[in-house]
Amino acid sequence: RKWSDEYVKHGFTCITERDGSQRPICMICNAKLSNSSLAPAKLKEHFLKLHGDGEYKNTTLAEFKVKRARFDEKATLPALGFVPINKPILTASYEVAYLIAKQGKPHTIGETLVKPAALKMANLILGTAAEGKLSQIPLSNDTISDRIECMSKDILAQVVADLISSPAKFSLQLDETTDVSNLSQLAVFVRYVKDDMINEEFLFCKPLTTTKAADVKKLVDDFFRDNNLSWDMVSAVCTDGAP
Repeated sequence: RKWSDEYVKHGFTCITERDGSQRPICMICNAKLSNSSLAPAKLKEHFLKLHGDGEYKNTTLAEFKVKRARFDEKATLPALGFVPINKPILTASYEVAYLIAKQGKPHTIGETLVKPAALKMANLILGTAAEGKLSQIPLSNDTISDRIECMSKDILAQVVADLISSPAKFSLQLDETTDVSNLSQLAVFVRYVKDDMINEEFLFCKPLTTTKAADVKKLVDDFFRDNNLSWDMVSAVCTDGAP
C-alpha cells in the first residue's frame, strides 16, 4: 500500500522503512501501524476509537498539516525506528536554504559556492576536524529545493490554520504582477486577526494564463478548495492591479 497526503486528515504521517515499505504513524499517540493499515477506513477507525472524543476531535486538516510538518521535522526518534540526522547539521541545512531563498539565488549555489567556501575557511581557521564536520551538511541542489519547499508548506499551513481559527473574517488583496520572464502572476495577500492583533501575510502567488476576472477568481477558488477555506470567511477583497 502507498501513502497519500489525504491521510493527514486522520492524524497520521508516514515513515519509509529500510526495506522501502511505508508505514503510518499516529501524530497523537505515536502508534506505528503496519503497511496494511494504509487505508482511509483503518486510519479513521484508529483516530475515532482512540482520539475521537479528546482534544483533537475538532482538529482541522490545516491544523493537522502544521502538526505533520513539525512532527516530521523532529520525530526522527530511534524508538520509532528512525536513523536520526544530527540536529545542528539539519538546522544548518535549513538556515542556508533560507538565506539562498531570501537572496533569490540559484539553488545550485549551495554546493558550488557556499559549501566549498565554508569548507575552505573551516580548514584554514579551525582545522580538518571542523572541515569534516561541515562537510556533512547537505547542500545539494535537490536538498536546497526540498528545504525551501518544506518551509514554504509549513508557513502556508500555519497561515491557513490561523485564518480558520481567526475570531473575525479575513480580507484579501489581489495584485497582478509579472515575473522576470514577463509572465503574468497573481499575488494574493491576506489580513486577519490573531491574538487580538491584525496580521498581514503573503498568501500565495500563481501564474495567470489570462488576466480575465473569471480566471483570477478561479485561482482563488481553487486555492480555497485545496486549503478548506471559503468565501464565507472573507470580509473584503481589494483588487489593486488585478481585474
